[in-house]
Amino acid sequence: MKYLSLFFACSMTVLLTAAQTPDSVYAPNIRTPQLYKAGNQLGYPVLHLNGNDQLELHFDDVDGDVKNYYYTYQLCNADWTPAVVSEFDYIRGFSQVRVSSYQVSSVALTHYTHYQAVLPDPSCLPIHSGNYLVKVFLDADTSKLVFTRRMLVADRKITIGAEILQPYDPNIAHTHQRLVFKANATALNPNNALDQIKVVILQNRRWDNAIRDIKPTFYVNNNLDYNSADGIVFPGGSEWRWLDLQSFRYQSDRVQNVIYGKTSTEVFLRPDGDRSRQPYLFYKDYNGFYFIQTTESINPYFQTDYATVHFNFTPPDHSPWPDKDIYLLAKFTGGGLNDSTRMVFNGEKGRYELSFQMKQGYYSYAYVTVDRADPDRKPSFEFTEGNHIETENEYTILMYYRALGARADELVGSATVSSLNVFR
Repeated sequence: MKYLSLFFACSMTVLLTAAQTPDSVYAPNIRTPQLYKAGNQLGYPVLHLNGNDQLELHFDDVDGDVKNYYYTYQLCNADWTPAVVSEFDYIRGFSQVRVSSYQVSSVALTHYTHYQAVLPDPSCLPIHSGNYLVKVFLDADTSKLVFTRRMLVADRKITIGAEILQPYDPNIAHTHQRLVFKANATALNPNNALDQIKVVILQNRRWDNAIRDIKPTFYVNNNLDYNSADGIVFPGGSEWRWLDLQSFRYQSDRVQNVIYGKTSTEVFLRPDGDRSRQPYLFYKDYNGFYFIQTTESINPYFQTDYATVHFNFTPPDHSPWPDKDIYLLAKFTGGGLNDSTRMVFNGEKGRYELSFQMKQGYYSYAYVTVDRADPDRKPSFEFTEGNHIETENEYTILMYYRALGARADELVGSATVSSLNVFR
């Protein structure tokens, strides 16, 4: 009966999580969910196993009342499929934690309740390295899921050294960036490194264009060398566009017009155009990330307001692409390509349009196209932003390991390298 109960619990976990997508919002009343390194809104949510790292979880409920929100962890494999293990194998303590810290908004037209928590709680600790979904739900009922966010728990069993080079292929030598790296797995001493070790490469912490299933070029004495001529190559893109919404009264350079209502605010942005034919221009950007901040009050979490922000992109000749969809790509949208981020063409104005309810802060974003005939739906900067080898990009190398007989992937090594000043 003990093993039958464990099997049933694992099966139910897989069934309940199979349809859950990382970094997704399932409840219409949830706004601005954030999970980041404590004290740094731009910090990626990574904990180190047996370390003292802390993360901050923040979100708003625009219903404006007080609800009983809880969170839990779901261990996932390298490809974000749920690991078929019991929660007792990766959580020490209670499986759920109530989000008990909240504050009703003030000096804001939009009435909301701000919730926050510090992770991990001492009563609920992740004890297995790997990919995790942080799942927030109502009334201690996991079926009432409201949103999910990605989190990584890393172990330091593999050391990694990486650098960014120019591609060998002359066709992409000035538009793409090539990554090579070496890893030492002596601490693991795997029986079959080629099958047991998996690699995922992220550009600017994006999972939609991650490169996976990379095999080492050489493997000798637990040293793995990844230096294929064309194996790890990313389009360079351009520096991300920016939007300063720290004040709704002071209209920053990207704002064309603001309509101030008695109960709401609407912000209309200046038209964004095609940058693909423009020469490279360097400026400091945030690679698609954002932070909540205001110049008009003290606490940015519950003393900032919301506005409906209208984005628009004007394609060449003011005509829609017949075979492509265009998406707004940004961390504040969840970073995914779906119906909520797909822009709609306005034939009268000759441009693509999309609106979001956004909190006061500083945002970075970009436009990407997707070929409708592409089954992989790969996003491209080629027709909207352009690609340049000089662009500053951040690359994250994640190395996973599965021991013989194990049922989940471990995150055993990670490293980050930037292309800043490499090609300039």
